[in-house]
Amino acid sequence: MTRVLSDADPELREPHPSGPIELAAPGPRRPRAPRRRRWSWRRLPLYAFLALAAIAFAYPLIWLVSASLKPRGEVFDNRLIPQTLTFDNYLQVWTQAPVAIWLLNTVIVTVLAASAVTLSSAMVAWGFAHFRFPFRGALFGLVLATMMLPAAVTMIPTFLIWNSLGLVGTLVPMWAHNLFGSAFYIFLIRQFLLALPRDWFDAARIDGASQWTVFWRIGLPLIRPALVVTFIFEVQAVWTDLMRSLIYLRGSSTFTLPRGLKSLVDAFGFGGEWHWETIVTASVIATVPIVVLFLIAQRHFVRGISGGGLR
Repeated sequence: MTRVLSDADPELREPHPSGPIELAAPGPRRPRAPRRRRWSWRRLPLYAFLALAAIAFAYPLIWLVSASLKPRGEVFDNRLIPQTLTFDNYLQVWTQAPVAIWLLNTVIVTVLAASAVTLSSAMVAWGFAHFRFPFRGALFGLVLATMMLPAAVTMIPTFLIWNSLGLVGTLVPMWAHNLFGSAFYIFLIRQFLLALPRDWFDAARIDGASQWTVFWRIGLPLIRPALVVTFIFEVQAVWTDLMRSLIYLRGSSTFTLPRGLKSLVDAFGFGGEWHWETIVTASVIATVPIVVLFLIAQRHFVRGISGGGLR
């Protein structure tokens, strides 16, 4: 006969004459039910403030979309629901201006610029976080000090360099400067790398992995949230960059969307005839991709920001 006792039974201390004793397996633990947050009237002012702030931030975009669905005479009637709904503006904008070419140029420049600055900044940040060399702290401080320089200080020397290379008037100056990284992104990615245990990388080196393999197959996957944040930040910056396009782009076939919108304002404003329905429609076409990108990458974006703050 076999007796079944729990591990707390005092008879377990001595062998029982009736035979071997088996321990009873502990039963499965019941998961605790999630606690429900109780409604508190004290949160009502906070919710009201957040709702008003959301409406204030979303109103310009809602107004822009509404104005793009109106004829020219009703663009500025301040009605969010158009009195005369029309989609002709979205058909005519492609014929009145080469918006498709501008959109393609913007996509090319944005993807190349964001990819270049993300990879180059990650490589520089890896060097400052992983390697030990003399004057590392001083060099990193010098990199951070470049953020204090206004863009106007380096604007003319940079233009002279690209002009001497014969690349003014092309799309190359719009993205190639990002091949050398960005001080802000280097700092952001370095903070993520410093939070990783160095033993992981040392173990990979002992197993025979090269420095590039350790960086590409171990370092980059572990800092994916920081890379996503860097990519999104740069996409937003390049997509809306007007100053650089005004300096380097010459022909209409090389215009980006911000430069193209500026040319539309100049062309339709000449002589006093304003085609505001075309301008607002082109503005919607230029704005919607950024909103869609943020909605798609919102989870990674928030994780990267919160993760950097915790680290």
